[in-house]
Amino acid sequence: MQGPRPVVLSGPSGAGKSTLLKKLLKDYENVFGFSVSHTTRQPRPGEVNGKDYHFVTREEMQKEIDAGEFIEHAEFSGNMYGTSKGAVQAVQAQNQICVLDIDIQGVKNIKKTDLNPIYISVQPPSIDILEKRLRDRKTETEESLLKRLTAARVDLELSKEPGLFDLVIINDDLEKAYSELKEVLLEVSPWSFSASFS
Repeated sequence: MQGPRPVVLSGPSGAGKSTLLKKLLKDYENVFGFSVSHTTRQPRPGEVNGKDYHFVTREEMQKEIDAGEFIEHAEFSGNMYGTSKGAVQAVQAQNQICVLDIDIQGVKNIKKTDLNPIYISVQPPSIDILEKRLRDRKTETEESLLKRLTAARVDLELSKEPGLFDLVIINDDLEKAYSELKEVLLEVSPWSFSASFS
């Protein structure tokens, strides 16, 4: 794939990836573009099709996966998630740095492709803090919350694999985490990004 080197953001649900991503896309909207993932889950209140996710049926998604249209895909809590080649190409066509929000399974799948992104893991300071963040969202049932915490423990364990990530950000303080994220992106991104930094 041509264009600027993409960025993969990974980490458990509640670690703060989405918050950091929204901040980055707001501050540097001409520089970064978000690769909109596909999912078979139902939209949450306020989510917009084509902006937050491409909400599709399992049949539609499976057909595209079988046709080789996906860079990575995974199943979580009975729902499919994935990144299509088209979603990444749409961002790169705008000559923007494509940012992908992907779980650890997806990271391992992307390592097998020729995408060659920068891999960044966003992690909570502890599982207890992560649990509090997820509970404070009030978007989960107890069952789905426990599934997310189990997945987070696995995610954090797997993310210790040497060489899996180029950078690990512990999101204890949002501004500090955001500074770390910008610093690494500045090091690896084209001059257009640094020129827009002030």
